[in-house]
Amino acid sequence: MKTNFSLLFYIKKQKNYSAGTAPIYLRITVAGKRSEITSGRECEPERWNAKTGRMSGTKQDTRNFNAYLDILQHQVYQAHKDLTDSNEAITADSIKNRFLGKDEKSHTLLEAIKDHNQKMGALIDNGYAIGTLNRFTVLERHVTLFLQERYKVTDLNAKKIDHAFIADFEFYLRTEKSCAHNTAIKHIKNLDKILRICLSLNWIDRDPMFGYKLKSKNVERHFLTEDELKRIAAKEFSTERLLKVRDVFLFCCFTGLAYADVQKLKLSNIAKGVDGNKWIFTNRKKTNTRTAIPLLPSAVTILDRYADCPYCVSSDKAMPVATNQKMNEYLREIAGLCGIDKELSMHIARHTFATTVTLLNGVPIESVSKMLGHTSIRTTQIYAKVLDIKVGEDMAAVRKKYFNI
Repeated sequence: MKTNFSLLFYIKKQKNYSAGTAPIYLRITVAGKRSEITSGRECEPERWNAKTGRMSGTKQDTRNFNAYLDILQHQVYQAHKDLTDSNEAITADSIKNRFLGKDEKSHTLLEAIKDHNQKMGALIDNGYAIGTLNRFTVLERHVTLFLQERYKVTDLNAKKIDHAFIADFEFYLRTEKSCAHNTAIKHIKNLDKILRICLSLNWIDRDPMFGYKLKSKNVERHFLTEDELKRIAAKEFSTERLLKVRDVFLFCCFTGLAYADVQKLKLSNIAKGVDGNKWIFTNRKKTNTRTAIPLLPSAVTILDRYADCPYCVSSDKAMPVATNQKMNEYLREIAGLCGIDKELSMHIARHTFATTVTLLNGVPIESVSKMLGHTSIRTTQIYAKVLDIKVGEDMAAVRKKYFNI
C-alpha cells in the first residue's frame, strides 16, 4: 500500500553560528514523524533558497551543488519505492535506513519457496522424489498468483505472513483454484514446511502457523471387487496397447506396487524368497522404504508374458510401463469395455491389493503394511476401516456358530 511522504532540504545553522557556511540537511517526513540526514554539503546562508530547497545562482559550482542534491532526492524516492514494492512498513526511519543501506536485510516468501525448491531439485533421487518437488512447484505457482491477485505485489516480506494471510490463501485455493478440502490442506502443510525453514534461518521471529488448525477429511478409497478383477482379467482386447496396460494394472493389483515403483521395477528386483518362490525386493520410490512382496501365481504369469519383450530385456525392466497419464487414460477406456462403473487409475490397483487381495483374504494387517511399504501401520488401517464386506463375513460366522443361522 502506498504511503505519502515529504522530503525537504534545509540549511541548519548551529547555535553558535556567526558566519561562513552551514550544513545542508535532508528531512524525511511520514505521518508527521521526521527523520533527518546530513547531505554532506555546506552552503552560505545568503545563497540558500529555502523555498526551492536549493542553492541560488547559475554558476557551474552552483549547478554541481544542486545536481548532487537532485541525486540524493532521487535515491530517497527510490528507497521509498523499494519499500512499497516489497510491501514493507513505510516510516521516516525505514526510508532513511534503506537510503543509507543500514536496514536489516529482509527475506521474502517466494525467495524462501524458490530456495527450497532449488535445493530439493538438486536432491532428486537422493532423498527426494520428483513428485514431491512437483507439489512444491505447484505451491510456488499458487502463491505467486495469490500475491498478484489479492495483494497486488510480486512478493511479500516473510515477516508479514500471519494467520490472516494463511486463512486467505486457503480460501483462495478452495475458491479460485477449486481445490478440494484435502488438496488445499496439503498445500497449506507444504507452506508450513517453508515457514518452519524461515523460522530456523531467523528470517522470521515467530511461527505464523502456530495454532492454525489443519485437519484433513477422511475420503473413501475405491477398490475393485473380486468379480471386477476377474472381469478385467478375462476380457479379450484387440489392441496390444490396452493389453499391456491391463497387464501392468493387474500386476499392481496382485503386488500392491504404486505406479512409480512398477515403472522402475527391474528384472534384478525379482529373486527367490525364503519360501523358494519368486519375490519382489525393492525400495519404495516415495519413502525409500524396503519392500519385500511374495509374488502370487497370477503376478508370475503376467511377468512371464514379458520375459522376452525386447524393451524389457534391453532396459532391464520387468514390464513395459507407459506414462502415468497414458496409463490412467487407457484404464478409463478399459473400465468402459469391462462394464465397470468406477474411474480406474493406477492407484486403485494399490487399494485393491490392500483390500480385496489381502485383507479380505485374512492376511494380517501387519503383513499388508510391510508389503505396501508403509512407514506406519496407521496408514494401512485406513484400508481396514472401509471393509464392511469383511465385517459382514466375520459376523456371519458368529451367527452360524451361536445361532445356527
